[in-house]
This record gives sequence, structure tokens and C-alpha cells, in this order.
Amino acid sequence: MKSNNPVFARSEEFNRASTNAYGNQTYAGGGSAYPGYGDTTDPSTWGTGTPGAPGQVDQRRMTVDSVIQKTAISVAVIFATAIVTWWWIGDMGTTNAFGQTVVSDEALGRASMGAMLGAGGAFLLSLVNSFKRVISPALVLAFAALEGVALGAVSKLFEVQFDGVVMSAVIGTFGALVGTLAAYKFLNIKVGDKFRRGVVAAMFGMVGLGLLSLVLGFFGINTGLYGMGGLGFVFALAGLVLGVLMLILDFDFVEQGVAAGLPERESWRAAFGLTVSLVWIYTNLLRILAILRGDN
Repeated sequence: MKSNNPVFARSEEFNRASTNAYGNQTYAGGGSAYPGYGDTTDPSTWGTGTPGAPGQVDQRRMTVDSVIQKTAISVAVIFATAIVTWWWIGDMGTTNAFGQTVVSDEALGRASMGAMLGAGGAFLLSLVNSFKRVISPALVLAFAALEGVALGAVSKLFEVQFDGVVMSAVIGTFGALVGTLAAYKFLNIKVGDKFRRGVVAAMFGMVGLGLLSLVLGFFGINTGLYGMGGLGFVFALAGLVLGVLMLILDFDFVEQGVAAGLPERESWRAAFGLTVSLVWIYTNLLRILAILRGDN
């Protein structure tokens, strides 16, 4: 199997998995087959012996349950650091003598710092995790922690302006996850190479536009891509649709990986991809709901 998704393309086991003459699954790392039909070795030696010795096999493989567990851990870390960041920022609005809400400069500074540091660190770790051949659970969890800091700060800023929008976005995100999974299974969606290339190209395109907008912002040029106007709404809507398509790629990787008998550690790669997609959906849905609230 060969994946065009940058998150999964670095998995040697996924991209270089093959079968031997007996039809058993083999991997580039050792070339040994998992025990099964056609394996002529003594069954008593399966999974025993010293590392690298003939008959030594890692019996732990990626399963749907292992992917769910790792994804749940990653999402839980995001929630934990987001909640801590939310609490650390404190009350952003105070009421003055005239009954008007005044934003606290101190709290605003904390929120801005948390959003920038968290987002910057999470972006760098996302690149490392995407192009790392051997997935690192520690780096996946570090990414989740920094992403939680960024989301906690950004969510706080949105909640101050649009009361209740954060909870609506969280519910909508998990609704999109369940709905996309249901559509993938019941509609028997098949992922082809053109679909993969198109989604990945669109993802890199949106990331590139986002970085360009950020750089231009330093020079006082507002592209409107992340604004509260019509262009910002279209860009956020496109991002939401892209996030759903990214989920489909994630589901396909899990399905193909389980069928290929990938090592259990690849569950962390799948969990990372799912976490990125969920964050992508949440941030764009949060912006869409805020823009719709602003028009009321």
C-alpha cells in the first residue's frame, strides 16, 4: 500500500508492507512473516527468543480498539491543557460603573501569549510527527498538549465575544466525527489515489494561504481570510469541508492498516491524524458559528 497523506506516508510498514510466497504479511524492517498458514517454523518459537533472532515476532498489532484508545488519550490531553489554559487566563471581562463590559488587558495578554506559543509549538510538532518515520507517542502527546493550550486561549477569546459558541463548536465537532464515520461505513466510501492527492493538495494550499495571511498581517495587510466577513466565512466553510475529507483519509488509513496487520505503535500515527482532523474541524466550526452570531 502507498499513501499520499503526509502523516501516513512516512510509515514504512504501511507503505512497504508486502506478502511472501505463502501469503503471509511481511515488513521491510525484518522481512519475517507473522505466524500463520505456510509458516514452517516451530510454533513453540513464535514470539520467543532474543530480539532479532529467527522466530521472534511482535504479536501486538494495530487494531480499531488501539486506535480509539490512543485517540481518546490525545483528545483528553487537549481538553486537560485547554481547561488549565482557560483557568490561567482568568476573567477577561469586568463591568465598569456604567454597566459596560471592559476587557482586562492582563487577561487579553495571557490569552494572546497562550494562543501564539501553543499554536506555534503545535505547528512545529505537527511537522515533526508528519515526517517522522518512526512515530513517537511522546511527541504526539506533546503536540496534543500544546494544541490544547492554543485552543484553550482561542476558545476563551471567542467565548467572551460570543457566549456559548465554544460548547456549540465542541458538540458540532464530535457530531461531524460520528456523522463522517457513519457515512464512511454505511455508504461504503472508497478512497482512491485522486481523492487522496486532492485532499492533501487542498490541505497544503490552505496552510500556505494561512501562513501567507499571517506574514502579510505583520505588514498591516489584512487578507480577510480569517476575518468576520464574507471571505472569512467562505474560507472557514472550505476548511470545515476539508476537515471532514481529512477524517475520511484517517478512517481509510485505520481500515487499511488493521487489514495489513501494522505494528501496534502505528496506532499513535492514526491517533495523531485523527486529532489533527478534529482540531481542524473545531477551529473552522468555531469561526463559522462566531460569524453567524455576529450577523444576528
